[in-house]
Amino acid sequence: MIEHPYLLFLGDAPDMLAAKVAIGIRDWRPEFALGQIRLPGCGADLGLTDMTLAEAKAAGAKTLVIGVANRGGVISQAWKKVLVMAMEEGFDLASGLHNLLRDEPDLKAVAEATGRKLHDVRVPSVKYPIADGKKRSGKRCLAVGTDCSVGKMYTALCMERDMVARGMKASFRATGQTGILITGDGVPLDAVIADFMAGSIEWLTPDNEPDHWDLIEGQGSLYHVSYSGVTMALIHGGQPDALILCHEPTRSHMRGLPDYALPSLQQLRDTALPIAQVANPDCVVVGVSINTQHMPEAEAKAYLAQVEAEMGLPATDPYRYGAEKLVDAIAGI
Repeated sequence: MIEHPYLLFLGDAPDMLAAKVAIGIRDWRPEFALGQIRLPGCGADLGLTDMTLAEAKAAGAKTLVIGVANRGGVISQAWKKVLVMAMEEGFDLASGLHNLLRDEPDLKAVAEATGRKLHDVRVPSVKYPIADGKKRSGKRCLAVGTDCSVGKMYTALCMERDMVARGMKASFRATGQTGILITGDGVPLDAVIADFMAGSIEWLTPDNEPDHWDLIEGQGSLYHVSYSGVTMALIHGGQPDALILCHEPTRSHMRGLPDYALPSLQQLRDTALPIAQVANPDCVVVGVSINTQHMPEAEAKAYLAQVEAEMGLPATDPYRYGAEKLVDAIAGI
């Protein structure tokens, strides 16, 4: 178990998107997020108290969580001094990066010398099966996006919150490092060997009660040339009954790919649905989730109304305005 509360390490994150792990913890487990620690030049700010290691330790923090998700998931050499000092100060370390803490000889040596724990949450802990495509009982909803980091996890978490409040049976199923740090369980999908990715999602969403919904955290995008593989595994392994389309309208290009424009919501619908119907012929697109965080109120509401008119589907920003429209859309399935 990873001990909390956490001190969230933002390092030298260039912007808020790069700090999405820390942001997710702040938004969904605020009681875990004691404070933040940043390096000079950091472009992210969670609005939490900036703390030194000593201040955070005195305030009761137990684990320094690397809250940055950089391209390639690399532990920067620029971070090492703080990570070493944190262990010497009495902190455990937790990371969801591909570059594992345990594989860094200097960090491993300090952990052994100080008796601290290194938590790598992006390490599969189960021997997952190869997918067999057999139909499972229960219902499943998957968020698919026009790009990475557009709000797929937030959509699923918001829907779970609102469904549970209604007395519906629903479970958020984490498939990435942020979701796992929030919930304490899940599949680190992009660290699973490719042949077993779809099988890991079958394992994550087993047979359940007929009226129970698994809300599967989406990853990547079918249109993102770097990360489309994880999306395909989620679609086929998840066998969703319902798809939610997710989009962030203020971007000028795909995340990390300046030469690639985002697809339209219509393109995403027309690509994702036939692929989903390979594994579940009854799958339908039920709604649209729009990340409006960079849009003023009037512009956001006008955009949502435009999407509803063009797509013929309910559209909302579930974090800003609630997920009721999306929950209504799947309630009758």
